[in-house]
Amino acid sequence: MNNRIVIIVALIFSVLSYGQINELGLSAGGSNYIGDVGSESYIAPNDFYLGLIYKWNMTPRVAIRAQASYIRIKDDDAESSNQIRINRGYSFKNSVKEFGLGVEFNYYDYSLSKEGLASTPYLILELAVFNYDVVVKETTPNNFNTKGKMGFTVPVGIGFKTKLADNVGIGLESKVRYTFSDDLDYNSTEYPQLNFGNPNSNDWYVTVGVNLVFGFGREGCYSESK
Repeated sequence: MNNRIVIIVALIFSVLSYGQINELGLSAGGSNYIGDVGSESYIAPNDFYLGLIYKWNMTPRVAIRAQASYIRIKDDDAESSNQIRINRGYSFKNSVKEFGLGVEFNYYDYSLSKEGLASTPYLILELAVFNYDVVVKETTPNNFNTKGKMGFTVPVGIGFKTKLADNVGIGLESKVRYTFSDDLDYNSTEYPQLNFGNPNSNDWYVTVGVNLVFGFGREGCYSESK
């Protein structure tokens, strides 16, 4: 039985290696938060993110993608156009560690290794888990201890990618995430000085950046879409 399992697994990996082309690379750019603190702008990068991205191209139109990212977020009421926020004068910094898995849909056929399939716009839909810090204890007045908390989100995005050279591609993309949480800015109902904003409006975070990827593995045996 064990030998059969080994043979089946080996055959699966052999088919995947033959039938698909893989992409691996880096993603980097700007990030921003949308919530109860600071600017009300939706895409206004004021910090940075770094990521490692992998794609498994099923067809010239569809790829399965995974991305692990470190995303810095911050904001300051001084950057707001809302006078109430300006008078409040709150600011924060946090960091998000995110892992997402999803699908990338190309508008045109695209391949890093075939001639003529050099560029396309694309859409992204993912499911992601992320970790960030929340307040757990006030040690002295206005000084708090924090700990990590897990959450989930559904990143959606758009992008445009093109081939730089054989098996080398570059892309520009933006993703937005609704978090189902209202405490990325340390908002907390347990401490009066941190109990602010709209409890019915959860936080978002956004990234805008560049991907540089390298293709490897054999080209897929699929044919181009008509």
